Amino acid sequence: MSQLWQHPYVNVFKHLDVASWKKATKEGEVNAIMDKSIKCTVHKITGSIPAGNYVQLPKLQSQSLGLTGKYIYILFKPIPTKYFVVHIDVATQDNLVVRISFSNLFKEFKSTSTWLQFPFLCNTPKGSVHSLAAVGSKDHGGVAPLATRWTVLCMDFSHVLSLYLNRKFSYLKSVRLCANMMVKNIFTSDNLYEPGLTVEKAKKAGLLGKGLNPMPREMSFPAQRGENWNDLYDFIRFPNDSTKKPFDSIQFPDDPEIRQDVPGGADPKRVAPRTVNISQCVTDRVSMIDKITHPKQKMKRHKVTSELPFVGVDDVSIVQDSVGEVHVFAHPEEEVVVHQENPKTGRLRQVSKVPTGSYLQPKNPECKTLEPDPILRLKRIVGFGGCSFRDALWSPDGSTVLYPCHAVVIAMKVNNGHQRFFIGHTDKVSCIGLNGAGTLLASGQTGPLSVVRIWKFDTGECMAMTKTHAHSLHSLSFSHRGSTLCGVGKDNHGKNMVVIWNTSKVLKNREICVMAKAHSDVDISKMKIASFDDTRMVSCGRDNVRLWRVKEGQLRSAPVNLGEYHLMEFTDVCFEAGYHADKDPADRIVYACSKTGHVFEIDLQKVTIKHVRRLLPNESKAGKDKQKGTGLAINCMSVNETFCVMGSDDGYLRLWPLDFEHVYLEAEHEGPVTAVDFSADGMKILAGTSTGNLGILDISTRGYTTVMRSHTGRISGVAVDPYRKHMATVSSDFTIRVWDSETLQQLYDFSAPNECPCAISYHPSRQIFACGFESGVVRVFNVQTTSMLAEHKQHRGKIIGLAFSPVGDYLYSACSLGSLSLYDTESDRYTLLRLLANTVVRTERLGPEAIAVSPDGRRVAFIGPSEFTVCVVDAKSLSEVLRIDISSSSSCDSKSGNLDSAERVYFSPESLGHLLVTTTNNKLLKFDAKSGRLLSEIGNIHRSGCSCLAVSESGRHLVTCGDKVIKVWDYNMKLDINFQVFIGHSENVSKVIWTPDGKNVLSVGEAIYLWDFMAFRPPSPPNEGRQVRETSFPAYPEPERVGDSLHNLSKSLADAYLEMPRKTPPRPTRPTSSRSPGHSIDSRRSSPGRVADLSSIHKVYEDTTLSSVLVDRTAERNIMTDQTSECDSIEMLPKSNVPQSFSDSYQKLHSAENRQQNTPVQSKTKKAFGKRPSTATPTGEPVKPMCAKHFIAREKEYGLAQRRYTAPPNQAGVKLKSVIGYNGNGRGNMVWHPDSALFIYTCGAVIVIEDLGTGKQNFLMGHTEEISTVAIQNDSQVLASASGSFGISPSQICIWDLQQQVCRKVLSHHEHNIVCLDYARDDRFLISVGDYKDCTIVVWNTINYDILTTSKTNTAIHDLKWDPFSVNEFVSVGQGGSVLFWLLDETKNNVCLNVHEAEVPEELLQKHGSTDVVEFTSLDFSGDSTLYVATNNGKVSAWDTRHNTCFMHWEADNSEIDIVICRNGRLLTGSMGKNLRMWSLTGVSEMRSGDGPSMPCGGLTMEDEMNLEGSVVAAAFDEALDMGIVGTSSGTLWYINWPERESIRLISSHVQKINGLSSFGSEHMATCSDDGTLRLWTVASREQALQFQVLDQKCTCLAFAPGEPPVAEDETEKNKVSLPFVVAGYGDGTVRMFDINKEEMILKMHPHAVSVTAISFSSDGRMIISGGSDGLIAVSSPTTGMTVRVISDHKGAPITNIDVTTRQEVDSPVSAPYLWLATSADRRVSVWSADWTKDFCELVDWLTFPAPAFLPDGSVVSNKDKKSCEKLPPSLAKFSTEEDDVLVYVGYGMQKCIQFYSLSQRKVIRSAPLTHWSNCLDVAEGTPLVAIGVNERLVKLVDYYEGSFQDFIGHCDSIDVLRFSQDSKILFSVSHSEIFIWEVTV
Repeated sequence: MSQLWQHPYVNVFKHLDVASWKKATKEGEVNAIMDKSIKCTVHKITGSIPAGNYVQLPKLQSQSLGLTGKYIYILFKPIPTKYFVVHIDVATQDNLVVRISFSNLFKEFKSTSTWLQFPFLCNTPKGSVHSLAAVGSKDHGGVAPLATRWTVLCMDFSHVLSLYLNRKFSYLKSVRLCANMMVKNIFTSDNLYEPGLTVEKAKKAGLLGKGLNPMPREMSFPAQRGENWNDLYDFIRFPNDSTKKPFDSIQFPDDPEIRQDVPGGADPKRVAPRTVNISQCVTDRVSMIDKITHPKQKMKRHKVTSELPFVGVDDVSIVQDSVGEVHVFAHPEEEVVVHQENPKTGRLRQVSKVPTGSYLQPKNPECKTLEPDPILRLKRIVGFGGCSFRDALWSPDGSTVLYPCHAVVIAMKVNNGHQRFFIGHTDKVSCIGLNGAGTLLASGQTGPLSVVRIWKFDTGECMAMTKTHAHSLHSLSFSHRGSTLCGVGKDNHGKNMVVIWNTSKVLKNREICVMAKAHSDVDISKMKIASFDDTRMVSCGRDNVRLWRVKEGQLRSAPVNLGEYHLMEFTDVCFEAGYHADKDPADRIVYACSKTGHVFEIDLQKVTIKHVRRLLPNESKAGKDKQKGTGLAINCMSVNETFCVMGSDDGYLRLWPLDFEHVYLEAEHEGPVTAVDFSADGMKILAGTSTGNLGILDISTRGYTTVMRSHTGRISGVAVDPYRKHMATVSSDFTIRVWDSETLQQLYDFSAPNECPCAISYHPSRQIFACGFESGVVRVFNVQTTSMLAEHKQHRGKIIGLAFSPVGDYLYSACSLGSLSLYDTESDRYTLLRLLANTVVRTERLGPEAIAVSPDGRRVAFIGPSEFTVCVVDAKSLSEVLRIDISSSSSCDSKSGNLDSAERVYFSPESLGHLLVTTTNNKLLKFDAKSGRLLSEIGNIHRSGCSCLAVSESGRHLVTCGDKVIKVWDYNMKLDINFQVFIGHSENVSKVIWTPDGKNVLSVGEAIYLWDFMAFRPPSPPNEGRQVRETSFPAYPEPERVGDSLHNLSKSLADAYLEMPRKTPPRPTRPTSSRSPGHSIDSRRSSPGRVADLSSIHKVYEDTTLSSVLVDRTAERNIMTDQTSECDSIEMLPKSNVPQSFSDSYQKLHSAENRQQNTPVQSKTKKAFGKRPSTATPTGEPVKPMCAKHFIAREKEYGLAQRRYTAPPNQAGVKLKSVIGYNGNGRGNMVWHPDSALFIYTCGAVIVIEDLGTGKQNFLMGHTEEISTVAIQNDSQVLASASGSFGISPSQICIWDLQQQVCRKVLSHHEHNIVCLDYARDDRFLISVGDYKDCTIVVWNTINYDILTTSKTNTAIHDLKWDPFSVNEFVSVGQGGSVLFWLLDETKNNVCLNVHEAEVPEELLQKHGSTDVVEFTSLDFSGDSTLYVATNNGKVSAWDTRHNTCFMHWEADNSEIDIVICRNGRLLTGSMGKNLRMWSLTGVSEMRSGDGPSMPCGGLTMEDEMNLEGSVVAAAFDEALDMGIVGTSSGTLWYINWPERESIRLISSHVQKINGLSSFGSEHMATCSDDGTLRLWTVASREQALQFQVLDQKCTCLAFAPGEPPVAEDETEKNKVSLPFVVAGYGDGTVRMFDINKEEMILKMHPHAVSVTAISFSSDGRMIISGGSDGLIAVSSPTTGMTVRVISDHKGAPITNIDVTTRQEVDSPVSAPYLWLATSADRRVSVWSADWTKDFCELVDWLTFPAPAFLPDGSVVSNKDKKSCEKLPPSLAKFSTEEDDVLVYVGYGMQKCIQFYSLSQRKVIRSAPLTHWSNCLDVAEGTPLVAIGVNERLVKLVDYYEGSFQDFIGHCDSIDVLRFSQDSKILFSVSHSEIFIWEVTV
């Protein structure tokens, strides 16, 4: 009802009173002038900078127009020779603001999720000089021409948002008109108006009922009588049906007269191509071959071959394999050979052609073939049409659509996109037909051999095949019963030939025969069989419509007398649908359509025309004008009992009633609609277009879904982006398209109207691709921004080769005129480094793979300078390093004697080191890629040449393409039959590639084919989370009589596309030593016990002599056969045990170069005692550490909402003012710098920077999860903070600039939580440590924060610190008593890590009275080469860092020590026992000279001790250890002063979940939590003023007594303010009342037997109203403590909230002066009136809100499950502060919304939608705001009247409590134990 004022339209300028500029604003040069042409005042906006000269509607950006009209009409005129810009902000139904901009400044269409930019093409007046000059122009964009006209632009918001963003329009928010333009007015409306149309014309044409209305005079421009409006002004409707380029631009339509046939509201709403999962492939090839080989029985009827092949039926090539199966070749023109190896000689042997029909018996059952068979399975095809776009059918059940795609017929499920394939045609399928029952499918192919195949639809089996037409079969029609099939094609003389087949016996015995056939000279484009009579047909063509009938074996036809319409091109015919009992079955109507827009109704019995109608785009013209106009060019039609649907060349699909009086529905497409078909129920229409798109229009919902997008030209190239799983294709249809590699859904479309792309290559790591064009231009595009980065035009010929280097640092291109180019991709414009002419062979046949780059990126190979040579050049300089003469390497063809020339070059994977060359004599040559030596020669790989090839990453399989088939080979050619053949393509394949994960093969040519690779074997699951690589290391020489080299490791085949940097290091094998003469072997290798070395630490050795490890050959073989054995370490001999002659080799092994991201080399001294803990459970899950030092994130149920609207800072309704709380669950999450007074700590996901002097807080907000730890650089300029992963949110390390307080970098590498961060002493490196699930150490370079190296340990690390007194050394301690000394080696080119695991004394690992393993928890360095390490059993040990040995230890506490700080001869320890102790270290360094570790013997004394209220989790002290700040697990931060022995609490917070919050004024608030505490806070200082605690009970709710806070004049009076009582409810059912001023409890009551869930004082404070979890409400007296009333109306459901009114309304609709309400979890609200002075309380209203019978997760609500209500969002209600009789309610229901219920009207008067279910609610006093908290961590601020909202983030858990202060200037939000204080700014 509130939107009725906007109908029929809204004059926006008048609505906002633009002339006064009170509700609108102007900036810059905006003037009101009188325009003489339209005779009114307009606003002229000029200026050189459009952004500085504009008109803004409404005045402020924070305001909204709120106009709901779907059409906007802008009346404007571009200023000549200038640019203009218009920005329109609209809101969608899911509350997303989208900006729609159009300008003649834009060159092309661009889009993001929130911004659409459309180029505007200015129209030139017809007949002007400028229009004549623009006729040949290719680009009409740019500045406005010298002559411009006033324009009405009509934009359909609903269509635009649906078409481009798949969203629904809600309302218009704002409009900004920028220079340079003149504007008259803006209108919005839900009606579609047409200028120049009068009411009389509209009535006469019947347009008013179609939604098309004459434009009101106020909205239009004036036109004199007799003048044509369109001759004076321009009218542009967008989106329109213009086919002019550029597409997706706002421009004047091709024919403005077409507009009047477009009703409103029928625009299709396209969605992006759907995600499709493909079902199983079609007929199994093995069974198909088996059927071919079995002999057929002799039959009198015509013999029909029912399976492949059909090409050359009389000459089929069959080759027998070793197991009795055969391989069939579709084109046996020459001798077919199979490559087999003679098992005796090892040489290849050939099998010649076997005569047709021979039955071959298996000879050698042990013959080896390529397995599995089949090795490829077709998964999905992206394409539609090929030969014809006229065929697209529904299956009878409406679940499947059928359409041809070149040589394949595809059946696609509509609901899930699964595809089935009918494969067998060898040329393009030109027509298909389906019988009425959906059991038989007929398909015919075009070309010189027009074969018709009959398929069993359910199974995809070919039942029969016939060849009757000589060529050009173009129409097939099945009868309804499936007994008759009609086909139209050409005979040998070029005449049309109609053939009728009898197909009644196809399903029974595969028999098909010709019933009749006839030759005709007339043109036939379409022919159909009547559904009611199998002997009647109708055909149409150029200048004729004919009726046919089969009678007595003769096919006869009768032409329809067309009279004056005889010269007409008929395109489609249909029989009348439906059955009429009162009519003769033959008394039917035949419908025919034509290219001129005529629709004929023909009487079937009389063979005469009954009616002729002409459908015109513009129906406003009558009589002779209608006849003279150009009609709709109708291409296709389909008829059912009610409607007729037509597709036309203008791109529209129109749905007409059978009287054709008006258009019922229409949908606009990107190209001409060529195929339409009704579903069986008539509710859906399938449409195909000539642009390769297939879509479905739902008539009932008017929704449109595009199910297939495809190229319309041949695809010449494809490239894969492995990181984002994207692939890009280029086609001769002048488009570049980017697809999702998994779903093959089109993501982007780059059009090149004037240039044809022909080659493409993706950057190996960036979202960038390079594209080469036929003109010789090479362009580089950024996919994400859809922008061009670089353009090079040095080539003059077609680009035939384009490739990035594997690293992505270089780009190479080659053209057909022989030039080769090298580009530097590191520069911004891709600088050309070198151009070589006459280098590549001059030809176009090599494209698009004329260049091959080696996998290591060192070499580039190509064919040139002649076709007989292959040249290999250096990749960085293009200097020639190798030249191979193909003519001399390959033997010449024995038959022709021609010299062999190269055709394709390809580098095999690096593990093979081969260069593959295919030749014109169909040979495959394998060369050594380094030396050029010929390794092998395989002949006859294809019969007519190999078009492309590819090798799998594993090097086991080769794919080649040629002869329209794909062959998969065994790469080593060691089998008897080395290949398998797969058909499906109708043309030669342009390019074939393996997907980076190795699971699929992608082939492109006429379409995109995705094949499943059935031989894919995923890598074995790596032990302990590590992957096993599959590429061997180089061999190393053996030392004399010492042992073998290390066993080769393997390199991983990528499981996923994105694996950089590698998350896990390579896993080493474990060589076992054996005794050699003259050398003793350390017996510790085989001794049981704790393994001292780290299993993950190993180095990839390159060209380094390994001669220091003794390897047992037997053990080595065992390792090879058991790759999954538990190998934990590489045992290395200590240097002392290595003979002197090999000591140098050992040094090389220990300090060898290490690759980036590789793990270090480890060494070992002596085996430690004790035992290792198990690092994994029997199920494989990591074991959680037993110590408290290791960070474990608090469990959460909900993640951060992915859909949210965060307002800009200047428009935000609230601003974060302060944060109360410290995260005691973190570890090392506090920083204090004594010199700069920098004080930083974390609270949840927020970093708080607090000034200890002023108390002012600043916040760093960038994390979404709980922050675990922080680290600061030594210069205090940069802070690093870490948070773990949750759901789809990855773990993060944020790098903060503390001066600017901005995040400079976000690092993401760890998979789980991060337990430790530390900067090196020179701040050059940052180390991050993953938790027990990860166990990784990552070293980051702080210059650019790239990863230098990574490592992984066996056990969890608890603490890590850099040695501040040594270079590049650090120590880590952790689980299982591990102490690791690390060295970051920078002496070589590649940084590497070296590690030594120290020996741990046995007595240190023993835990008194327990069998648990001791864990090291913390450490710190002192300046005397001493390291102090603490344990979880209270011990501290001292280590000599020069020898990495422990020399003493002592028991410093009786509980786990988590903090160790050492400064100036003093040691501070903090423990889980809440103890903080100071130790003197005098004389400790002298103890290291003793033999072995010892207990302290003097000089080590405890100086002082303090006890805190929680475990110590963080500490920071000055250099003297006199002052510092300590954080505890109780959520407190303490200032510690040792000299004065004082401790001051700086920060307080709750430890457990906060359940309630209540404020008194804006200065005080009270909170209660699960820890049983009730705390009073001062808001300004954030200090805890008072605390009451009830042990072992949860404090569940609280409330202040009513009262107005007194106004204090100064601070002294503020401190004397008297606070009211506070009442709180507890989990045991008790209610306690506290006197804050006296700091005591004054009353305790027990009104409930269960937990109290809600509590409040009455309005006058005379009663306490409390609700329990059982639904009972108790009314108690605070003076006597007695319960005076119990209300049981809500019994059975917990009370969720209680609210009372605080105002006494005289005119209230109810009699009582005060109201209160209660809400229960079963969505019931009771409203009560009460006068407690008179003991009066009665029910006023009872509300029950409906909800579905299932939970939000979809599970059914059980009546027996009493806890089901706990799974539902809570029901909450509040009295409105804006409207006296209104309740505000949220809860679980049919929709997510806020409902406003009127007590006087007793109904819900309005609702405001929400994006999430609410968890808490509060209504502001004095300002129209509603605060909503949701589980998805959002604080929502909702406008009370408009329903618009803003989302605010910062919390890291569900929002539990929201409260406004009494003056509504402050909003309090609570999440678990975090309290945020927001300042309300609106």
